[in-house]
Amino acid sequence: MKYLKYHAIGNDYIVINPQDFPTVLTPEKIEKICHRNFGIGSDGILFGPLKSEKGEFLLRIFNPDGSEAEKSGNGLRIFSRYLWDMQLVQQELFTIETLGGLVKSVVLDNGKTVSVEMGKVSFWSDEIPVTGERREVISENITVDNKTFTFCAATIGNPHCVIPLPEITPELAKQYGSLIEIHKYFPNRTNVQFMKVLDRKNIQLEIWERGAGYTLASGSSSSAAAAVAHRLNLCDSSITVHMPGGIILIEIAQDFSIQMTGSVTKVAEGIISEEIFFRE
Repeated sequence: MKYLKYHAIGNDYIVINPQDFPTVLTPEKIEKICHRNFGIGSDGILFGPLKSEKGEFLLRIFNPDGSEAEKSGNGLRIFSRYLWDMQLVQQELFTIETLGGLVKSVVLDNGKTVSVEMGKVSFWSDEIPVTGERREVISENITVDNKTFTFCAATIGNPHCVIPLPEITPELAKQYGSLIEIHKYFPNRTNVQFMKVLDRKNIQLEIWERGAGYTLASGSSSSAAAAVAHRLNLCDSSITVHMPGGIILIEIAQDFSIQMTGSVTKVAEGIISEEIFFRE
């Protein structure tokens, strides 16, 4: 069972072509493959390309806990690089279908950089989703573990909770991210971003990713957080997002459509042994 592994500024994914995986990819197998001690280790699995009825390629994205994600910005950049490496695309724009919608992607810099049209950010509660009456979820309060935060919620095909703060730390994300992820406000759970605005063109993030936990970087989180910073008039429309793993450039159109650009690095390729599925 062949695989390739890439990282996008520290957010690492395993790419598995369905043609190279003759068995069913169950949640239990996903967990074992992604486990950092008993498997290969990764922030998720990109399963594709599959046949798409809406675009050129269909991609399924799985979290380390076996759940399926609607969209991943870093995952999409990595999958685009994989398609490039397999010579399935050239330098022209191409389309990828995800559960979170259709995106357009282009590979640049001989594969080292990928730019993705991520779609449009929405702040409407029924689209994210967030419980309660239909509204744009801007500057509301959420309380976890006796601490109250002011947050904005957004979707770019997957749900996000963005919390602006004057100072952020990895420990903050780890302490409260898991609690906010499963809060009753978010029926489908949520990704959580703790955001510090550095200036009109730069923000800093610490991220708790739904189904994966604390992560060094996230493309969809960068998109959502940048959109929130722009919506709150804290930043301009061109924003560099700084994360522990590196930076992503986000361009925001007037309708809050997002163009995301960042690096991709190939890490390894190899064979998954079936033995890992049968050992405790």
